[in-house]
Amino acid sequence: MDAEAAARTWVDGWSRGWAAADPDTIAALYAEDAVFVSHPFRPRHVGRAEVREYARWAFESDETVDFAFGEPVATRDRAVVEYWAILRSDDQDQTLFGIALLRFRDDGLVVSQRDYWSLEAGRREPPDGWGR
Repeated sequence: MDAEAAARTWVDGWSRGWAAADPDTIAALYAEDAVFVSHPFRPRHVGRAEVREYARWAFESDETVDFAFGEPVATRDRAVVEYWAILRSDDQDQTLFGIALLRFRDDGLVVSQRDYWSLEAGRREPPDGWGR
């Protein structure tokens, strides 16, 4: 398994799924027994169906104005990917910066994902060098 290729597939799938607000596209990236933790202080989601439900909830919670993913950094069966988004909720913009820690099984599906992120009021552009 090529972790960099798996990470690029993950970025592509999340990009397509996020743009279309399509939880099925997101869920297809995960193994049936995947463990997804969307934030250190939130409960974990176990299994593809729970990942799908999380994505559905996230897409309904906020309008996404813009988003981008950085270049994956990969080794063995793991990768790290930065992400950035402008979200709108109650007519207010918020900026989301985050990092996804991913582990893949041999077929490239995600078996583990832990995200760490911060949300800031207003619109912020990524800093110089972000995502590289």
